[in-house]
Amino acid sequence: MTSEHPSDPGHGDSIASWVAVIIIVIASGVATWAYYFNMFGLVWASGVVVVLGAVAGVVLARLGYGIKGKR
Repeated sequence: MTSEHPSDPGHGDSIASWVAVIIIVIASGVATWAYYFNMFGLVWASGVVVVLGAVAGVVLARLGYGIKGKR
């Protein structure tokens, strides 16, 4: 597929993006569940985990697990 479209960015097909997305999706699900049951401390904690998921994706990409990484 990349031979057909050399400018194709890869659409997030990397370990870094998958880890970030999985963390963010799980944290969002927990936040939704916590909001439904009026557990606002857990909602805020899940928000923090969402941010940490994004940070984890960036860190992993810089460590070489991104689209243009060595691994």
